[in-house]
Amino acid sequence: MITIVGPTACGKTRLAVDVALAYDSEVISADSRQFYRGMTLGTGKDLDDYVVRDSQGNIIRVVPYHLIDIREPGYKYSIYEYQSDFHRVYDDMVSRGKIPVLCGGSGLYVESVLRGYEMHEVPENPELRRQLEGKSLAELEAILKTYKTLHNTTDTDTAKRAIREIEIRDYYRTHAEQLTGYPAVKSLVVGINIDRDVRRERITKRLYERLEAGMIDEVRGLLDRGIQPDDLIYYGLEYKYLTLHVIGKLSYQEMVDQLEIAIHQFAKRQMTWFRGMERRGTKIHWIDYAEPREAKIAIVRQLYDEFQAKT
Repeated sequence: MITIVGPTACGKTRLAVDVALAYDSEVISADSRQFYRGMTLGTGKDLDDYVVRDSQGNIIRVVPYHLIDIREPGYKYSIYEYQSDFHRVYDDMVSRGKIPVLCGGSGLYVESVLRGYEMHEVPENPELRRQLEGKSLAELEAILKTYKTLHNTTDTDTAKRAIREIEIRDYYRTHAEQLTGYPAVKSLVVGINIDRDVRRERITKRLYERLEAGMIDEVRGLLDRGIQPDDLIYYGLEYKYLTLHVIGKLSYQEMVDQLEIAIHQFAKRQMTWFRGMERRGTKIHWIDYAEPREAKIAIVRQLYDEFQAKT
């Protein structure tokens, strides 16, 4: 397998599609929020990147992608389900002679596949929830830090999510002996290394482009379909702040300012996770974002040739 990782707005999808084209293959998503139908602008699916056009703009090919738009909004898709869905898609692609291209910024989802983690479905713990009810987000984050077993630390920006994270970690602390792993997947792992200032500039530019493209209307449409505000807020980032704006709890400018800060912080946390993956033994080959498109493809092809020779 070939895996493409990096922080938000670094061009992961574009490179993954180019690599898939180079190998006549397909892309598997590893983004924890792109699973949901109708949540497109807010999750940055960049579906147009999968479309290949000629010089006149006519569609000549669409690169197949997997694990995008597979659940209804409001559903709380778990990494346990992702494990199962990933291996189903992966096994099918391998059986067809395809080289899977995994792409995403959700480090835990990527790492769970590469290292062979199996995350079991975690039931609700009513007693624990009663104990945590009423605690502030800061208090909940302090509790999270007492757990050594990591689940996901990238989106605990609401008390509801933080309580769920504690519930999950508590379960894994007390049930570790029951867990068995999926087989680890051997993969070349390539990361896109983007300068911090360039990343911030791209994040800001993309945020305003998505707002102009109708991201607020996307959230209004989800609410009009009957999705509860708390369920959208649960997804964090764009859906948290846009929902708070739509229901009147944040002004437009407050929403933009707070969301922009939150996305920058999220990108920093993504990079922290990828550096942690390296410390835990995953070799990531970093490619400079500034490299021309064709050069990036050539680098990945050379790295994959070397990877195959070693394995």
